[in-house]
Amino acid sequence: MTRVFHVVFYEPRIPPNTGNAIRMVACTGATLHLVEPLGFDLSDAQLRRAGLDYHDLARVVVHPGLDAALAAVAPGRVLAFTGSATRSFADVAYEPGDVLLFGPEPTGLPPEVLADPRVSDRLRIPMLPGVRSLNLSNSAAIAVYEAWRQHGYPGGV
Repeated sequence: MTRVFHVVFYEPRIPPNTGNAIRMVACTGATLHLVEPLGFDLSDAQLRRAGLDYHDLARVVVHPGLDAALAAVAPGRVLAFTGSATRSFADVAYEPGDVLLFGPEPTGLPPEVLADPRVSDRLRIPMLPGVRSLNLSNSAAIAVYEAWRQHGYPGGV
């Protein structure tokens, strides 16, 4: 199976969110990249429980830092998801190899990552006012499914 999209979790902290993302990438053919330091051990029971038996079906790569992660997914466009963006994730024509970058819970991507020249665009997922944020794994799933939808769900049934 061709891995069309890359999902990058920058320094994730909550094991079940990463477990849910493992399940999501197994179902969509995306690759999940985790940028250290992680807020948990990959053998964490909550992570394993959330990912159920999808760990063997998912491609998950751990990187020692953002530079290593972005080097591994180059030359894909890096699309940073942040509540401070003005452009909607739905207004993007996603391309194979795109990198969907998400920040840690509960703070999101730090300013230095958002300012990184390798970030091609900053995107937001619309929400009602007065709400702080969506769950990390839900946000990643919304974005991956939109990108995959735009390409006709290759490999999907």
